[in-house]
Amino acid sequence: MDTAVGPDALDAYLLRIGAVRPGAPDVDALRALHLGHLRHVPFENLSIHLGEEIVLAERPLLDKIVGARRGGFCYELNGAFATLLRGLGYEVELLAARVFGPDGLGIPYDHLVLRVDLPTGPWLADVGFGRNSHLPLRLDGRADQEDPGGVFRIEETPDGDLDVLRDGTPQYRIEQRPRVLTDFEAGCWWHRTSPRSHFVRSLVCSRLTETGRVTLSGRSLVTTGPDAARDARELAEGEVLAAYRTHFGITLDREPVVAG
Repeated sequence: MDTAVGPDALDAYLLRIGAVRPGAPDVDALRALHLGHLRHVPFENLSIHLGEEIVLAERPLLDKIVGARRGGFCYELNGAFATLLRGLGYEVELLAARVFGPDGLGIPYDHLVLRVDLPTGPWLADVGFGRNSHLPLRLDGRADQEDPGGVFRIEETPDGDLDVLRDGTPQYRIEQRPRVLTDFEAGCWWHRTSPRSHFVRSLVCSRLTETGRVTLSGRSLVTTGPDAARDARELAEGEVLAAYRTHFGITLDREPVVAG
């Protein structure tokens, strides 16, 4: 990251995610910070469709996520979360991953995740993958790991990478070599400009809730509750901006739309 984060910036970030400053950088605090981030900071790609620049640097990320109370996609969310964790005394490395899709693995630097090293061992933190584990996963564990988001498993590949599986389905493949944030600029550029990128072709804003999840995709609002109860409805044009404010705390002056 670019610079050390001051105490005021850390306090503002903690307030943003509904968390308190931990007494020590331990696993219990990491779990609380991870869950708080998922519940308060949405996964969203609105900047792409609003013509906003995405800058992978510490200050712009904090200005967006904390100052402007916005969300972002993996590079932004996990990049900012790494800044918070380091400011709280955690040892954090950025790792590159490639997402499994219908046609196989995605591009290099397709996804950004975090390795958090604690005296008890390394943990995988990821607050930037939409539907994923609610809590950090043991990165060195090879058994099933039960989580409110599903049953996760981390498997080694013959090349020394790590595959993350959710309910038996591969989600993404992690390279274990540490990276820096600027390494992800090409992947970020591809995802926000390529016609092959699903972020370019669609709108998404999604946040974990205490009882399920709320997602706004274009004008389709979907909420899930206990026992996977699902409610979906199409919003009228005049309801969209209010839905962003109500469900995600995001105030926009115009509705983002996918370019035709």
